Amino acid sequence: MTDTRGPQPQYEGYATGPLPGEREPAPGQAGPYHPPQAYPSPQGGTQGGGRTYGGQQQGMGPAQTARKPRTGARTTPRTRKARLRVAKADPWSVMKVSFLLSIALGICTVVASAVLWMVMDAMGVFSTVGGTISEATGSNEGNGFDLQAFLSLPRVLVFTAVIAVIDVVLATALATLGAFIYNLSAGFVGGVELTLAEDE
Repeated sequence: MTDTRGPQPQYEGYATGPLPGEREPAPGQAGPYHPPQAYPSPQGGTQGGGRTYGGQQQGMGPAQTARKPRTGARTTPRTRKARLRVAKADPWSVMKVSFLLSIALGICTVVASAVLWMVMDAMGVFSTVGGTISEATGSNEGNGFDLQAFLSLPRVLVFTAVIAVIDVVLATALATLGAFIYNLSAGFVGGVELTLAEDE
């Protein structure tokens, strides 16, 4: 087979020079190769692994994210308050509560009267006052008014019990009537407003 292309020119640098893998590095390019960066990094680098885009640092390191304690800050917790309004009072519940409270008050009244009578009798109040009244109201025909017989313990207890029963009836009726009156007035003025605060 005959070569018809004729003589080919010879490149001296390529024919006589070393291969690309056998070339020695230039004197000023020692060390690893660093590709060119699209954006220059800011001076001092990034802290905490933050990224840099267009010369601005994105992200903050732990030294920058840690908050500094505020000096003189208030540490007292706030007291929560709630403002409520009593719009209606159930008359039936008011009657039951007032009935029980009036019964308890009546029992306390009877017990207190008995204890007071025993203390006064032990101190000799009835005998002294009774003798003075007997002398003042007595005459030659008969003795005067006997205070000790009139203020005996059974009579005092009966009188106190009657007063307690009357108090139970009146207190229950008045409390129920007051609930009806409150409901009527709350329909016009809105009722009683209460402010409740949380107990610390």
